[in-house]
Amino acid sequence: MRNTTRFTLIVTSCSLLAACGGDGLFNRQRPDEFAVQRQAPLVVPPDFELTPPAPGAPRPAEGTASQRALDTLFGGPANRSSVENNALSRAGDADPGIRSEVGSEKTNTVDKGTTTRAILSAPEGDGQAAQASIPN
Repeated sequence: MRNTTRFTLIVTSCSLLAACGGDGLFNRQRPDEFAVQRQAPLVVPPDFELTPPAPGAPRPAEGTASQRALDTLFGGPANRSSVENNALSRAGDADPGIRSEVGSEKTNTVDKGTTTRAILSAPEGDGQAAQASIPN
């Protein structure tokens, strides 16, 4: 009886441990929770002679989720504060072709030198092996 209990305990432990593996029934593709958008509540239209919308067309009052996100991020009907209006008026208008002129030969850049390159190419670490040398 004692051996049977041990054997049962070992088999149960092994099967529970095998269930912890990553490749199995629960390893699947999950939906992207940020791609889900809320649906507007259903309302009865006041005019029953409206034409039905075309299949796949966005709702005329709402727009798409990406358009609403762009409106939220980059401006929309929100009023600007006086500080923001002042900063924008002092900044002036940007040149429309500035993005194409950034890489041109006429653009002035500053060469940071070998020190900046050495810092950027240094290996990552917690700083335990860091050394400093002070030139005389």
